[in-house]
Parts: sequence; C-alpha cells; structure tokens
Amino acid sequence: MTPLVLLAAEPKSAEVTDWAGRLGWVAGLLLFVAFVYWLMRQGWKWRGSLQSDLPPLPEVPEAPGAARLTLSGRYHGSTTAGQWLDRIVAHGLGTRSRAELTLTDAGISVVRPGANDFLIPAEALREARLDKGIAGKVLTEGGLLVVTWAHGDKLLDSGFRSDRAAEHAAWVEALTHLNTASTTEGIAR
Repeated sequence: MTPLVLLAAEPKSAEVTDWAGRLGWVAGLLLFVAFVYWLMRQGWKWRGSLQSDLPPLPEVPEAPGAARLTLSGRYHGSTTAGQWLDRIVAHGLGTRSRAELTLTDAGISVVRPGANDFLIPAEALREARLDKGIAGKVLTEGGLLVVTWAHGDKLLDSGFRSDRAAEHAAWVEALTHLNTASTTEGIAR
C-alpha cells in the first residue's frame, strides 16, 4: 500500500471543542453586560438625587370635576423646558408608561397604570404645542403633545402621544384657551 492510502485508512477523531475557553468567554460577556446595566442604574439614581430639590407631584383629586377632554395613549417622559434631552427622573417622571389624560377645571389628571399618577394644576400650565421629540423619543413631526408647566421653581415639558394622533390639535387648542383665560383673569384682579 502506498503511504497516502495508509493515511486515509487511519481512523481520525473530530476536532475537540475547547469548552473551558468557550464558557470563559460567555461568562466574561455576561459579567460585562451586568456591569454596564449596573452603571446605567447608578446613573439613573444619580440623576434622581441631583433632581431631589423638585417638590412632590400634586396628586390627582378624588373628584376633579367635569371632563373637558380625555386622551388615551402614552406618557413619554418629562424634561426641563426647552431642553428635550434633559430628562427629569425624580418622583417617577422619567418612567415611560401608558397614560390616561383628563382635562378638567383643576388641570390635567395624568393616570398611569404601574407608575405614579399626578396632576398638572391649571394654574401651573404655561403652554401646549405639537413637537417631534422628547427625552430621547423621536416621532414624526407633530406626533407628540408637549405640555409646558411650572413645578416648584422649574418649568417642565411633559410629552404625551395619543392613540389617535388627530386628538392632539384639540388638546393644544383647549390648553391654549385655558391658559389665556387664566392669564386674563389674573390681569383683571
């Protein structure tokens, strides 16, 4: 027999996987992901402690009055007014969630399942507009209802998106009218 045939006839074993090396890489990757998650969580807590001067949110009253408008959709977060990336995380304002908004004479009731409910008092309302982004969430032009309101000594922008985008214009109109009426009343006194 030729040497080539002898080599082909010898039994060969399959390549052996280096399981220890592979498991080491997987464990290292999992530790890295856990470390990055921990850093993100620490950053969130740090931002909350920096914003600890923000007073507690007004609670939704038991009987807020007759509803002028309602909106069902999503709450996308709150930021410092005019700075759409400066997210406010204190008192749960940084938590995105489903939301039910109700406009009454008392203001805007924001009811969020799984997060803190709050009231934007009518006297705190400053402006309402349609925008395209807030707190890292970017939508189509005019796809977001942004309400500017005073909380403590800070102006905040809170972003909401209705399940039916056609409702946004009615909210801007109603909030602008409510703000104009309260400003006129204040001047008349």
